[in-house]
Formats: sequence, structure tokens, C-alpha cells
Amino acid sequence: MNYKIRPGDTLSALAHRFHTTVGALARQNGIRNVNLIYSGANLRVTDGFDGGRSPAKKPKGTSGSSGSSGPSIVGGSIHATATMKRLAAAGRQAAMGMGGYHSQGLCATGVSRAIVSAMGIKVWGNGNQIDNNLPKNKFKQVNISLAEALKIPGLVLTWERTSSAAGQKYGHTAITTGDGRSSCSDFIENNTLGAGGRSGLKIFVPI
Repeated sequence: MNYKIRPGDTLSALAHRFHTTVGALARQNGIRNVNLIYSGANLRVTDGFDGGRSPAKKPKGTSGSSGSSGPSIVGGSIHATATMKRLAAAGRQAAMGMGGYHSQGLCATGVSRAIVSAMGIKVWGNGNQIDNNLPKNKFKQVNISLAEALKIPGLVLTWERTSSAAGQKYGHTAITTGDGRSSCSDFIENNTLGAGGRSGLKIFVPI
């Protein structure tokens, strides 16, 4: 049977509901990260079977959600992982080590330093190139608002253009701190939501 994933669903809860296992659902649907499912996607379910194994049993006293630390993205709601928190902290550290609270015009350098520090990945390019250079197996583009993104630590933001002369050519990139207002690159921007003249926003979550 096919099931359409709804907001609030988790793979572990669906496995319990359909009397199978998380592993079986992941294998049947080609899911590489069992903590990353999307509202509106179709899930193929083989009721009650796990490749000949016995149906899954939910341990007493446990909830339907998974206990592992991968990002859960369901219905646009993203829950921060340890990696995302490390990236936010690394972003702040890189910013304070470069411009502090004043832009140096080196936003991509700050973001790249943070990604190397938190994830061990080198990413090249300027503000409007870095989105194409983020490894597809490490980052996933998500469709949420900037206001929502700023509430979540460790997301990578990219803009194709900003209002400055350099921004018209090179764009801008930053990492969210999770406080609902600020982001980090080569400096800490206290009011990212209020920064005008920016276009072409893309938002990426580490996976």
C-alpha cells in the first residue's frame, strides 16, 4: 500500500502503526536518513512484514518518535541536531574572529570556515555560488520562510543579490544562530530579517 506522509508523522511511529520496522520502511522507500521524511511524500508500506521477519513491537514506555539525532523535517518544521548546533557555534566563532559586528565583505569565507570547523567539509565559492557547492549528501534545501529559519540554529542561508555594490555581484551567505533574528558570516548580523534589498534566498539544512 501507499501512504501519504502527513505533518507530524515520524518513520518510527508509522512503522509501529503499520506493524513493521523503521529499517523495513527505509529499505522499501530508499530512505537513507530515517529521521528525515517530508510531509506530502508517498511512503510504500508492506503491512505486517519486514522481509520475512516478525512485526515490530513498540517497547513499553517509549514514544513513537525516534531517539536518534538526525534532523526531523516534517511539514516545514525542523528540529536542530547536534551538527546544526555545532555549525551555529562555529559560525559565531568565525564571525567574532573576523569582523565581530562589522562586515568585512568576506561572508563566504566566514561561512566556509564554520562548515570546515563543524563538519570537516571544505566549501568554495562566493555568496551566490556557495549554494551550488554544498555537498548534496550533506545539505538539503528546504522551503521555509526566513523568519522561521532564523529560529533554527545551523541553517545555511544564501542570497543571489544584496543592495550593496559587492552584493550585487557576489550575493551573501550566512549561518543562522537560532535566536530568531541574527546570523553569522564574517560578522554577526543582529537583524537579518530587517536587512533590505536582498533577493534569491535559499535555505539549506545539514543532513
